[in-house]
Amino acid sequence: MKPSPDLLAPDNHALVLIDFEGQMGFATKSIALSELRTNTAIVAGTSRIFNVPTVVTTVAEQTFSGPVFPEIEEFYPQATSGYIDRTSMNTWEDEAAYKAIKAKGQKKLVMAGLWTGVCIVGPALSALQEGHEVYVITDACGDVSTEAHERAVQRMIQAGVKPITSIQYLLELQRDWARTETYVPVSSLMKKYGGAYGIGIHYAHNMLKH
Repeated sequence: MKPSPDLLAPDNHALVLIDFEGQMGFATKSIALSELRTNTAIVAGTSRIFNVPTVVTTVAEQTFSGPVFPEIEEFYPQATSGYIDRTSMNTWEDEAAYKAIKAKGQKKLVMAGLWTGVCIVGPALSALQEGHEVYVITDACGDVSTEAHERAVQRMIQAGVKPITSIQYLLELQRDWARTETYVPVSSLMKKYGGAYGIGIHYAHNMLKH
């Protein structure tokens, strides 16, 4: 009856949100920006609902990449979250970011951000090298082309990274609808950002009184 230790749970991992910024989004072509923003909201909202230890990083925020997506700011306001700004393309090579991630004390790390082939591959492979289990939320990542994104994901999988998706992340943490303390916020998040699935929940709640 015990679940697999490979499954993510609210208390067994840390989340790293990397460079969800305007300039990075402008050049992302592997996924529609509207879809990427929605998936980003699902991931950020999920981590907030389940109190997952989370690190938000930016790169050259004031001089090049610009502010984070509103969906990050919604759940992790800069004034209270303290984003870590870097010059290094690899988050793992930035001392402040590295220390912040390590301070979470989790072996499992979940990552998402822009671009897949640079800002996700770098820390993902580096974390693996240091013995972490790394999960990448592939539909909350993007790159300058479909080819760039897919080759990056393929490279990480070959190295041992485990790919997941945004809604999979949410449902893996909820796991059981009898967990009433998170049922309402999870349902509300899906109604707002869950696309067809969210519309289904909205319909059921209103028409079937579920």
